Amino acid sequence: MKTLTLTALALALPGLAAADGAPRDEWGRAGILSSANKADLPPITLSSGVPLSEAPWVLTSGTYYEFEIEGDGSAELALEGSEFFRAIWIDEIVVNDLEIRPLGVNSIEFDDAGEMEIGFVAIKPGNYFLRIPGSTGETQRIDITIE
Repeated sequence: MKTLTLTALALALPGLAAADGAPRDEWGRAGILSSANKADLPPITLSSGVPLSEAPWVLTSGTYYEFEIEGDGSAELALEGSEFFRAIWIDEIVVNDLEIRPLGVNSIEFDDAGEMEIGFVAIKPGNYFLRIPGSTGETQRIDITIE
């Protein structure tokens, strides 16, 4: 039984290494947070009557991503997506050069015009979304797939 378990583990290890967002030999001293493992996502604009995104996001588990959210102040708008926020590890949220390192996020709200940047590592594969709370239109949500 022990030999069978060790054999299964040995066969699985090459597959686990291939599932990383970036080849580990390209990572720097920061490991998973290295710039070689980083990708920028298109910004999200929170504005009354404006689509949130041009296209869905397709993310790779294990990759570090950053995106900006810009609120123009035309309305008090928020983004919710608790399932998405639970499927990622948030490194930081930056607002006015202030860095916040939260344990979790349920939603984000803009009462006035402003900008924030979110840096995170995609973790749990699946289909998720971010949307304006209470909205039903397709342009008021971003569909997100973590592979």
